[in-house]
Amino acid sequence: MSAIKKQLHVNLFEMNCVSHIVHGMWVHPDNNRHRFNDLDFWTELAQLVEYGTFDGIFLADVIGAYDQFRGGPETSLREGLQIPNNDPLLLIPAMAHVTKNLGFGATFSTTYEPPFTFARRMSTLDHLTKGRVGWNIVTSYLPNAALNFGFDGEVPHDQRYLIANEYLDVLYKLWEGSWDDDAVIQDRANRTYTDPSKVRYINHIGEHFRVKGPHLSQPSRQRTPVLFQATGSNAGKEFAARHAEVVFTGGQNSDAVRTNVADMRARARAQGRDPAHIKFITTANIIVGRTDDEVAAKIDDYRRLISAEGRLAHSQSQFDFTAYSRDEKLADIIARGEVDRGKIPPRFRPDQTIGEIIEQLRSVSQGRYFAAGTPGIVADAIETWLDQDDIDGINLVQYLSFSTARDFIDLVVPELRRRGRFREKYVDGETLRERLIGQARLPSDHFGTRYRNPANLAIPAEPLRFPEQDSETPATRLSDHEFRQRAIANSGTSL
Repeated sequence: MSAIKKQLHVNLFEMNCVSHIVHGMWVHPDNNRHRFNDLDFWTELAQLVEYGTFDGIFLADVIGAYDQFRGGPETSLREGLQIPNNDPLLLIPAMAHVTKNLGFGATFSTTYEPPFTFARRMSTLDHLTKGRVGWNIVTSYLPNAALNFGFDGEVPHDQRYLIANEYLDVLYKLWEGSWDDDAVIQDRANRTYTDPSKVRYINHIGEHFRVKGPHLSQPSRQRTPVLFQATGSNAGKEFAARHAEVVFTGGQNSDAVRTNVADMRARARAQGRDPAHIKFITTANIIVGRTDDEVAAKIDDYRRLISAEGRLAHSQSQFDFTAYSRDEKLADIIARGEVDRGKIPPRFRPDQTIGEIIEQLRSVSQGRYFAAGTPGIVADAIETWLDQDDIDGINLVQYLSFSTARDFIDLVVPELRRRGRFREKYVDGETLRERLIGQARLPSDHFGTRYRNPANLAIPAEPLRFPEQDSETPATRLSDHEFRQRAIANSGTSL
């Protein structure tokens, strides 16, 4: 009897902006990115993605501008590079209204806005989507974001995670502990909608937050939304081990990815969790066509438009390669003391010319999670990722909206289905968490479930500690900022 094959989870990677990741492509005549302010853009996209039976649409976000390259935001503004951008949460009700099964993940930061109002916002979305919503937990790393909220500079990295840990503690108390499952009785005869004895204050008093409660929303299907997180730092991974249900991971090769996944599973186990309750997702760039010639034509078409300046701005580069002659060698610039070698990403070699580096920046993609070819070739690559790298799914990066999603749906999905690697249809009415890990509510071994017992609301949570591990390799010791920048540098993407 053959073993059951792992099926691929797929989210369409999105952002409520013009240029999310592959910068320069918005000018393509077949691209719809300029329509991002139009609600019809999002409802059309949601219906297409649901037709393709994706797990969901994953919405990235930033609350600051990329303004380190050339000392200001001008390049980002010209490129439409995540500015202008709009709130991702406001899109979800409209997309949910025109779909039945599609899931939604949205990014929100724990650093600058209080937890009480966010708890209600997410509960509202969980109600409106009938349990199809997830939250990507971020702590915000852009310097401009800190300045937008009255800070003199970024909150130190590990301190952001300590704040986030207490933020989640407050949310769990509100989502899981403030209301009993049977608090809402809708007793018309006795004119009682909610039984007051089954709703309680949380009375949270911590180092960063004081929240009395009760939660303002009645229990939703999932209560706690599915918890996503992207991280590469020691502190971030300890946080994810306690909280995250879907972890965005990566690496320069299969061994590095497997190391990252194994490390996260070990940390989750140390937190008392079943590692099987965590899914691992990576960002993937896929170009597919019906023939090799069609694929080659798409690659040439995209390469013609991809912006090297956009990628430099997105990576917050402190060095402007475009200011030098294309014939000049990087080694000569370093020798003259015009740039510190430590500020140059390691993938650029000193013996390269500036022209070679710029062409490298303008490539359609680099790194492990890039596949270009006919459907069989792409499916082969995906199966390799699933089986060799031990990942569970991908966030599909878009070159063109809606062509990238449509190509994947029309060409790759049927091939994956033939191989038993992709669902044939949705399970009607399932929540996003049921789709990912098989149950609607947080698993009982998750930290947040401790507050289902009201007596635990008054017990201080165990602090989150960030022990250094001698077993960590450089690939697993990155800060979250470095993790994102390496993702951009190595694959033309960000997490």
